Formats: sequence, C-alpha cells, structure tokens
Amino acid sequence: MASAEPDSKPAFSLESYHVSEELGFILPDPLEELPPYYKPWMDIALRVPELVHSHELRLLINKMPQLSNQFLLKHRELRLAHLALSVMTMGYMWQEGENNTVETLPHNLAVPYWEVSQRLGLPPILTHADAVLANWKKKDPAGPFDMENLEVLVSLPGGDSTRGFFLVTLLVELAAVPALRNIPTVINGVRCGDTETVATGLEVISQSIQDMTDKLKLMQVYVEPAVFYGIMRIYLSGWKDNPCMPKGLVYEGVQAEPMEYSGGSAAQSSLLHSFDELFGVKHEAKSGAFLTRMRNYMPPAHKLLIADISLEPSLKSFVQQQDSQRLSQAFQHCVTKLLALRSYHINVVSRFITVPAARARQLRNQSRELEGEMISRAPRALEEQGTGGSSIMSFLKTVRDQTKDTLLHETSE
Repeated sequence: MASAEPDSKPAFSLESYHVSEELGFILPDPLEELPPYYKPWMDIALRVPELVHSHELRLLINKMPQLSNQFLLKHRELRLAHLALSVMTMGYMWQEGENNTVETLPHNLAVPYWEVSQRLGLPPILTHADAVLANWKKKDPAGPFDMENLEVLVSLPGGDSTRGFFLVTLLVELAAVPALRNIPTVINGVRCGDTETVATGLEVISQSIQDMTDKLKLMQVYVEPAVFYGIMRIYLSGWKDNPCMPKGLVYEGVQAEPMEYSGGSAAQSSLLHSFDELFGVKHEAKSGAFLTRMRNYMPPAHKLLIADISLEPSLKSFVQQQDSQRLSQAFQHCVTKLLALRSYHINVVSRFITVPAARARQLRNQSRELEGEMISRAPRALEEQGTGGSSIMSFLKTVRDQTKDTLLHETSE
C-alpha cells in the first residue's frame, strides 16, 4: 500500500447530490398524480399519443387554461409537472411532422413550463431526466424492477416501442447503481493511498458497466427500428441544430426572441459523464463541447456531482504510480467495459438510425411508399443526426476512440 498525505477533507459522499443508494440517478417513487388544480394538464398529457394521431392536440392545448405553478410544493410534484408539460410540448411541436412546425409555443403552456423549469434548474424541453428518470411506476409495488412489472407514466407516439425505449433505458440506469455507489469508495481510496480499496471499488464498477451493456441489449427485444426511426424520433428532437426549426422556438409570454434547446439524448445521462471524469477520459474540442452542453440538461445536483468528481486527484495517475497488478488490471477492465458499452451503443444507433435512414432514402428514390411506409415518412432533415442534434455516428465513434486512449499503455493495443 502506498503512503499518502492524510486528507483533511470530509469523505467524498453521494448524499448531497440527490443520488439514491438503491436507484442511483433515478427519481425514487415518482408521483402519478398532481394536485387537482392541475387536472387540465394531466388530462391532456396522459392522452398525447392519441391526440397527436387525431390531430387534436394543438387545438386542445390552445384552449387550455393558464395555470399557476404556486401549488406545486414538493420536488416530485415539480418533476411530474415538468414531465407532463414536456410531453405536451413535444406533441404540440411535432403533431404534423417536420413540414408543419410552429414557431411559437402558446403562453398558457410556455409560461408555466418556463416557471417549473426554472424552479428545477432544467430546460423547458423534454430531457432524459424527464422521459426516463422520472417516468416510471411499478405495476405491483412489491414486485421486481423489470420490464414485465414496469410502466411509463406518460408517453409519446410509438406505442409499445416508445414504452420499451424509455424503460430499457431506465434499466440501464438501474444497472449502473453499484458503480455509482462505488465512486466514493474509489475517490476516498485514492485520497488516502489505499490501493486495495480502490481496486475493490473498480472491480464492482467494471461488473456494473458490463451489466449496463447487457440491459442495453434489450432494445433489440422491445423497440422496433422502423417505429423508432419513422415515428418516435421526431418527438425526441429539439429546436437547436435542427434544420426543421432553424430559428428556434418562441416561448410566448417568456421572451420575444426565439430560444434553442437540444432534444433528448443519451448524452444527457449523468452516468457516462461520471465515469469519464473518474477514469480521466479526455474529449476533443467538438465532442467535448457537445457533452459539456448536455450537462445543462441534467438535474443541477447531478451536474454538480460530475463537476466535483473532475476536481478529485487523477485516478489514472494514481494507478500508474502504484506497483499493483490487481489495481492496474481493475482500472483496465473498467475502461475496457466502458469501451465495449460505447461500441455496443454505436451498434444500436446503426440498427435504429443508420440502416433505416438508408432504407428510407432507397424507398424515396424508387418512389415506393408502401412496403416501408413508416420509415419513408421519417423526417429527412434528421437523417444523419441524433435527437440531441449531433452528427451521431461520427460523434459516437470519436467518443469511443477517446475512451480507448484512456487505456493504460502497458497493456493497450
């Protein structure tokens, strides 16, 4: 064990970051109902898919009363309100697809949405924190946390595939909980020079990242690529870096100038950001700037956790300074598993975006709309983009390669 200067700082802990010991970044026990005053919101939010299908959503939202946010008193009430207002907004924006977008969100939706967002420190658009972390319930409260016993609170067009997309992502978050719990173990071990403690923590983290990849594979079971590409994806898209909405969106009653926000993205999950800071993954300017911007779409306490991990002494340097094969191997396994997770994510994106995009182009070139009707209707402007607005494949491959650069030189290829 290497000696180190005693650390006078209090032990690193997850307590102050709103991270649950059992659920990690997932919101524990989300509310299913708001106070009765907010019934007009929930009545519409719970019916967004059918109202989009019948082209009635914009009409009903335009008639909706403007409600005050003053009766939302608790954090979980604010999270459910933000989720409900978010799905209404996405449905309102994209009800008619990419060809009949609106430039203004009406004041009766925009003003309360802005106010709730300000109170939470979240942007006024659907985020990962809404659609995944705060959008779940157990059918049987005493039952397991699995696909058969889970349901979403609100949804968007896409039926079972939308449900599957949100809930599989939730299970990936759940699989990461042991890793999150061990980040303080690793940090505190580095601080006091305890190589065995650090190695033990890293071994748990490595297995947890492997479990995340295993859960992500459920996407193939529960989400149909044609539905994701042809129906779901536009409802996750934002109004920044989006050719469909080059000017952004005016939030009526908030400010006269349009505002731009990115759509939901896996880059808004705090998990990989936390791992990157822990392992010392360095991102180049363009991908790094996008990832940094995505932190503004996270709950503020989770964003703060990532920032605070980044201020800790370098784990990689610590590993390199120790003469411990177990420690080096544990670190290497963590980075290797993270690399495998990112490689598999590229596989998923290829299956759900790249391949359907190519098929859609082929159908349009042949003027055939029957066999592949669903994917040929997908927004053309978004063909090469992720819902967060990035050029998705080049971005993911760059991030993967930067992860590979974090491997220890002695055993890297």
